[in-house]
Amino acid sequence: MTSRVVFVSPATSPSLRQARFYDGDSIDGIGAAHARAAAGSLPAAARAVVSPSVRCRETAETLGLDGTAVPELGALDVGRWRGRTLEEVGAAEPEAVGRWLTDPRWAAHGGESVQDVCERVGRWLDGVQDGDGRTLAVVEPEVVRAAVVHALGLPAAAFWRLDVPPLTATALSGRAGRWNLGLGQPLAAPGTTP
Repeated sequence: MTSRVVFVSPATSPSLRQARFYDGDSIDGIGAAHARAAAGSLPAAARAVVSPSVRCRETAETLGLDGTAVPELGALDVGRWRGRTLEEVGAAEPEAVGRWLTDPRWAAHGGESVQDVCERVGRWLDGVQDGDGRTLAVVEPEVVRAAVVHALGLPAAAFWRLDVPPLTATALSGRAGRWNLGLGQPLAAPGTTP
């Protein structure tokens, strides 16, 4: 039996627009409008799940999904950097940022490593593969990256090479431990082209 998971990245929020490490903010007006326009464009699914973050829950609701929050699909914990911009952290801790971007096992910011999030999301994905029907998952961009790294057997260092734009769909389908990937499909109102 083939399993399908469609990962949907959240609509825009102030932290995303400011390149700030997510700190729990809501989706913004533009993001909400785009999500409302895309409502109804997602394929039917047996289940919907969401990252526990505010912006993922709000995006799911705006898309018309009643998703269950799944802790394993939570955002990458960036520890003491939460709420700060990458520019601020880079100015204050340039060596730490450099290490974070090049060493998937590094987590001296007090949160979790890229390797940790890839393994956490990978365990969840392996459990879904034995399920039936399609799963829609509204999740943080780093969860999409981690799922792709795991599904394709990529090294964790590839994590930062994967861009996940807001409100896009990334589809995985698989059977017997093998996944196929469909990347970055924009969500659009039915009958329109993005």
